[in-house]
Amino acid sequence: MSRCFASIVALACLPALPSWAQEYPAKQVRVVMPFPAGGGSDIIARVVAQKLTGSLGQPVVVDNRAGASGNIAGEIVAKSPADGYTLLFGNSSLSISPAVFQKLNYDPVRDLTPISMASSYPFALAVHPSLPARSVRELVALAKAKPDALDYASAGAGTMSHLAMELLRLKTGIKVTNLPYKGAAPALVSLLSGETQLAFLVMPVAASQIKAGKLRGLGVAAPTRSAAAPEVPTMEEAGVKDNIAVQWNGFFAPARTPQAIIDRLHREVAKTVHLPDVKQRFDAEGAVPVGNSPGEFAAFFKVGAVKWADVAKRSGTKLD
Repeated sequence: MSRCFASIVALACLPALPSWAQEYPAKQVRVVMPFPAGGGSDIIARVVAQKLTGSLGQPVVVDNRAGASGNIAGEIVAKSPADGYTLLFGNSSLSISPAVFQKLNYDPVRDLTPISMASSYPFALAVHPSLPARSVRELVALAKAKPDALDYASAGAGTMSHLAMELLRLKTGIKVTNLPYKGAAPALVSLLSGETQLAFLVMPVAASQIKAGKLRGLGVAAPTRSAAAPEVPTMEEAGVKDNIAVQWNGFFAPARTPQAIIDRLHREVAKTVHLPDVKQRFDAEGAVPVGNSPGEFAAFFKVGAVKWADVAKRSGTKLD
């Protein structure tokens, strides 16, 4: 009897599990997307969200909130309740914003908690077919012969597509003009129409247009060629060393979100991105599944912030 009584008392003294640990998720989960529908990050987010709907047992919906180089979406999530029901599908622009924006209403490092990187993919330097440049060397020669005559599209001032071109400018000495758009999709439209002449596009967006002959791929800003467009040389093969610009995207929660929720979401994301059909879809888009841990993602995030802060400083990129 005494042993039984002692066991009952011990169980009664255990701390009760919080309701969120028992029930999460108990309702719809919103994933805030910083860019318009149709861009590379949006494609990946929707593929993963669809699978998470099944594994979490609740709807996981993507909510596009474009503008301010992703900072509108970032601020929405940073100021949301830390309960796991509002997440951010952020990308590399998050590691750039503190370096280029003089005024931010939130701090990505302080106010957001990394959950897991979903995928990464390189940027590709692409030009409109009407441009008489069939290689990076020819493009550099053309740009130097006509300083500031060429316009390049970016997904917004202060985004990775902007800083990737600034990195190329620093390495080659070319002078080209940035025309910022509200996301990768409208930037692509401008390049396809000939409104702009060149751009760094994420491979999920660039590959199909290059294959269709609507754009000309000159270089992949990664250490190796992309399986999505293997005919396009790396930037180093094309004559520009250390011109690496890789886009990543992944899930973030508001700071102070309970660790149990972060861990649950990480497990589901990591499992999802390595599912055979998801990986096949990623491969088709030129994306590599990642699914790293919250700690690994946080460390990667900080290293990228240092690199792009240096590029922003040397290029004089500063935004209001």
